[in-house]
Amino acid sequence: MAGITPSQTVGPFFAFGLDPKGDYNWAQTFSNDLTADAAGERIRVEGRVLDGDGKPVNDSMIEIWQADAAGRYAHPADTRRPNAKFTGFGRTGTDAQGAFSFTTIKPGSVPSPDGKMQAPHILLAVFARGMPRQSYTRIYFADEAGNAGDPVLALVPADRRSTLIAKRKAKNGQPVYIFDIRLQGQGETVFFEI
Repeated sequence: MAGITPSQTVGPFFAFGLDPKGDYNWAQTFSNDLTADAAGERIRVEGRVLDGDGKPVNDSMIEIWQADAAGRYAHPADTRRPNAKFTGFGRTGTDAQGAFSFTTIKPGSVPSPDGKMQAPHILLAVFARGMPRQSYTRIYFADEAGNAGDPVLALVPADRRSTLIAKRKAKNGQPVYIFDIRLQGQGETVFFEI
């Protein structure tokens, strides 16, 4: 074996590709504030990325993609979009304790391809060392009645759905949702094939 190459693993090249200084100062590369000119309820999502042993993953990155509060994605084909500067896309990295956070607006319900309404959710792509490809998951909100009828959430076995649900609490007068991502092992977050 000639050694690890970039095509074999995210491995030792992951952080360098995004943060050449190697200090994991993610703010130099991207923003974790998606709010822009968005109308709707401003929320903060906080959590940690953990490995199979429950240890923090200090150098992972999470991409965020979501609809606006009216349930519209930032897409050129959707001319109804009222939040002209709201892209619904952002990135955040983890710190030494595996913690991440981002500020956004609570998304609205969006239709499935078959027309059924999905509960408000945020799509995540998780990147980390040792993962040859990113993993995809969703954040649903514990205080949403629409979760019961969500067609995607219904595909997840009942005993695993809690790994996709963020719990709400107030912190400094602002709504905060807590959502940990467990990459493997007991309590592993449900990931979807895309």
